[in-house]
Amino acid sequence: MAAELTAFAVLAMASVAEMIHWKRIRRISRLAFGPTEQPAWWVFLTPFIRIGALSCLAWGLVTLLLTDPKVFKPEGVAEDEIRHVVLVLDVSPSMKLDDAGADLKMTRSARASEIMESFFKRVVMERVRLTVVAVYTGAKPVVVATRDIDVVRNILNDLPLYQAFDTGRTKLFEGLKETVKVAKTWRANSTTVVVISDGDTVPSSGIPTMPPSVSDVLVIGVGDPRTGKFIDGYQSRQDVSTLRQIATRLNGVYHNGNQKHVGSEILESLTRSVTSDKFENLTKREYALICCIGGSFLLAMLPLLLTLGDLHWRPGVRQSL
Repeated sequence: MAAELTAFAVLAMASVAEMIHWKRIRRISRLAFGPTEQPAWWVFLTPFIRIGALSCLAWGLVTLLLTDPKVFKPEGVAEDEIRHVVLVLDVSPSMKLDDAGADLKMTRSARASEIMESFFKRVVMERVRLTVVAVYTGAKPVVVATRDIDVVRNILNDLPLYQAFDTGRTKLFEGLKETVKVAKTWRANSTTVVVISDGDTVPSSGIPTMPPSVSDVLVIGVGDPRTGKFIDGYQSRQDVSTLRQIATRLNGVYHNGNQKHVGSEILESLTRSVTSDKFENLTKREYALICCIGGSFLLAMLPLLLTLGDLHWRPGVRQSL
């Protein structure tokens, strides 16, 4: 309240001062502006600009004086800025088939690792907490809300996680159910779910409803969607229609990651901050800094503009040639 009262007092005093100043200018208007006794049209705006700049500067300075200083801590991230990424990773034996990548000679699991490595390079990982849920005949959370990317890399590259499950058909929805359990206590709209699977043997029903904490879902398919490979007596290939249906039912996005990485525009939308409007994150301190900078700049530039901007009249005696 003190800052607002100060700004109002400065506005009142500046207005009175400008009125007095304008009356004095009118007395010497012929000398200052020539026979027309009128300055350029924009000069009439300068009193209002000066009053506004002084008021903004006063409000900003008093606000900064009364506001607690903000200390920058590079090692920490505010709780409301943290984004969670839950990776639901298919670890079934079919993910070891080599029909992925640009040359269709990479295993599906290796392609999944390559896609996530690209994800890590293009996302501000300081603000991201990673959770990995392994899925085969059941679902097991391998790591929850970690900041260590190397742990996730090790899970993607080296761990034979399928050995932790009984042999059978892939139950991808069990991974989504486990995601609900893990993410239900997190902040609303703070979580992105990334599902990587070949879509093989996924059931057509039983998909769970995501909690309020989940804002976005990205379903990535790996494996050749056209020509499959035989495993356990049947032909396995990426089931595009099933994966696309899962993404649709979860209000998410499907991406065929067999040959192309996820686009930057998709990653940007998935990992955006909770508030899309950047100005909503500005505090009173930031607005005070803006007022101080803007008011100071206008007060500094006005004399220069008044000197150089009105060049149509130069008093004095014209020298004869």
